[in-house]
Amino acid sequence: MYNRNSKLHAVIVCGLFAAITAILAQVEIPLPIVPISGQTLAVGLTATIIGSRYGAIAMVCYALLGAVGLPVFAGFKGGAQILIGPTGGYIFGFILTAYVTGLILEKTKFTITMAMIANTIGMIITLIFGTVQLKLVLDMTWGQALGAGVYPFIAVGLIKAFLASWLGIIVRRRLIQAKLINQVDKRAA
Repeated sequence: MYNRNSKLHAVIVCGLFAAITAILAQVEIPLPIVPISGQTLAVGLTATIIGSRYGAIAMVCYALLGAVGLPVFAGFKGGAQILIGPTGGYIFGFILTAYVTGLILEKTKFTITMAMIANTIGMIITLIFGTVQLKLVLDMTWGQALGAGVYPFIAVGLIKAFLASWLGIIVRRRLIQAKLINQVDKRAA
């Protein structure tokens, strides 16, 4: 995907998007169990801009940074206890979300419409992972887990999917024009 010094360039890009995710994670609206944060917006942007493989690697880096205790998760939290706690499923879901979102775009076309479809599917993946872990860790019924971990996030999730799609495609096109990333999908402009 990248030009000269491709391995170093890929590491830098993945690290940059892990850092962007850490920054956007601090933009949050507190709710009783699971806060609404900018993390999912960052995941969608990451996948839309850099694709499946590097998007997933960036999310693995993000999760590892938090696991070792760096305060990169929502509310400046860090540590392995977050990953095994009630909200850790969402973070694990980010990895598959980034991969699937990017893969859909790579297999179709990098357009705002396709990005919206891909990011909506990604949102569903994140919510599934998060809800399953929320149910298991807090010993909730499925109804309680859906009430705490899905329903409050649908409208906001769709707004974030649109923003990630719109901004992501614009930024991606500009990065391609600047020759900072190469175009993976030969059909996309």
